[in-house]
Amino acid sequence: MIHYTTPENAVSPIQSHQRVFVHGSAATPTTLLHALAARKDELQNVEIVAITTLGDMPLVDESCKGSFYMNSLFVSQNVRQAVNSEQGGYVPIFLSEIGHLFRNKILAIDVAIIQVSEPDAHGYCSLGVSVDIAKPAIETAKVIIAQVNKRMPRTHGDSQIHISRFDQAIHVDEPLHEMNHLEKITENDRQIGRHIATLIEDRSTLQMGIGSIPDAVLGSLTHHKDLGIHTEMFSNGLLGLLESGAITNAYKKKHPGKIVSSFAVGSAELYDKIHDNPLFSFHEAAYVNDTAVIRKNPQVVSINSCLELDLTGQVCADSIGSYQYSGVGGQMDFMRGAALSPGGKPIMALTSTTKKGHSKIAPFLNQGAGVVTTRAHMHYVVTEYGIAYLYGKNLRQRAYELLKISHPDHQETLERSIIERFGSFVYPFR
Repeated sequence: MIHYTTPENAVSPIQSHQRVFVHGSAATPTTLLHALAARKDELQNVEIVAITTLGDMPLVDESCKGSFYMNSLFVSQNVRQAVNSEQGGYVPIFLSEIGHLFRNKILAIDVAIIQVSEPDAHGYCSLGVSVDIAKPAIETAKVIIAQVNKRMPRTHGDSQIHISRFDQAIHVDEPLHEMNHLEKITENDRQIGRHIATLIEDRSTLQMGIGSIPDAVLGSLTHHKDLGIHTEMFSNGLLGLLESGAITNAYKKKHPGKIVSSFAVGSAELYDKIHDNPLFSFHEAAYVNDTAVIRKNPQVVSINSCLELDLTGQVCADSIGSYQYSGVGGQMDFMRGAALSPGGKPIMALTSTTKKGHSKIAPFLNQGAGVVTTRAHMHYVVTEYGIAYLYGKNLRQRAYELLKISHPDHQETLERSIIERFGSFVYPFR
């Protein structure tokens, strides 16, 4: 039996100079975070570690400066300003290796603040829709503070934690954080989805990142057959494809018959679909994103996106120049895993221009930009103007392949850059 307390009492064990893990994505424990922020005048230099969090993040308010420091493992919108200031920092790390940081005490966790489902008859709660790095955090934290939410789905897989592990717990009945990229899909996104659909064969195993492009791709696959899902995360776009009958998971080698993921974020409809549904199997990112696991599935198609791409295929997906925008995440884990899978296809998808009309395909990455996926890992690049295949091509060939799928308004400028860099000779080989 859990003895529930108030949010104020629940966060009372946290002390100055400790490192505190905060559960992320749809599981962000906002009620407890507000209670912790209320202690700002009595705490100093509490380090907060987390990947993407949703909703309010009161710990990064200007008034909390000196009390809390946001050391982000993947930068979300609500901490972006803090991470790019003296109130925070960013740790570049593959999602698959964050558990290693915790377990090997490179980032030793003092306190874990998590959000879980209500306990079952045996006293087990579920980490719900966010197992990802929460699993190693609760395994290694000295103190666990739980926000038990009546509306957190119970998920199957490796998401269980017994109530005896909780040092403090509160009970809430409030909606999970939601996100819906289906509402943001543009015609360019749909065109990219149609191009990518031509690359995906029946019986493929899919991984998709987050955003309107991955959801547009899923919307273009409803006539495919026997698709499987092994992905770091999924969102609302999966629901339509599932209802179409295209997903059977029948030909996967790892967890056949199951949709495998480490977290999910979407709408209440998605969370209802996941609840106590054995079709979905949630595991920590160290397992889901392990290239040795990914490559065992046949025809893995990895669909990811980026902020900019240079003419040789270098990908920046986490920063705008030196401004830290997001993080490394699991892109490289799956790009490499797909490349190693029999018949696999790593795909980088992006609109040809930014909202301001600047070309995302550039002669060089912006100064200070971080390379998330190297040019040696690139195979397919897709924009609304077509598909470029870079694998096995030299730098000059790659540049011309990318030129073909760039926005027409920028092609003349890009071609001048190619000639300036590589010369104007005609390449003599096939």
